[in-house]
Amino acid sequence: MPTTTIDGHTIEVDDEGFLLDPHEWTESLATCLAAQIGIDLTDEHWKAIRFLRDDFAEQGETATLRRVSVVGGIPTKSLFQLFPQKPAKKLAYVAGLPKPHGCV
Repeated sequence: MPTTTIDGHTIEVDDEGFLLDPHEWTESLATCLAAQIGIDLTDEHWKAIRFLRDDFAEQGETATLRRVSVVGGIPTKSLFQLFPQKPAKKLAYVAGLPKPHGCV
């Protein structure tokens, strides 16, 4: 398995750079991951990230963009503004979770 060093920690990642163990995630690591893809985290970003992580803990899989919008109460348009171009993939990446099913 590939490894990478982020924020001074060596972590295992998949071929696309997604964390293999969501328990290795920290808020500090999220800030570094976001910076790598050109995102400066705001309170609105954190709302989406925390929803995604909490939902993952309950459901056992990464929520789709639709679920984040409907259940998490964050409009899809806002998610595209917060995580441009590929919001589901970028949100999952920053949250330290696997890509949602069906995400390319």
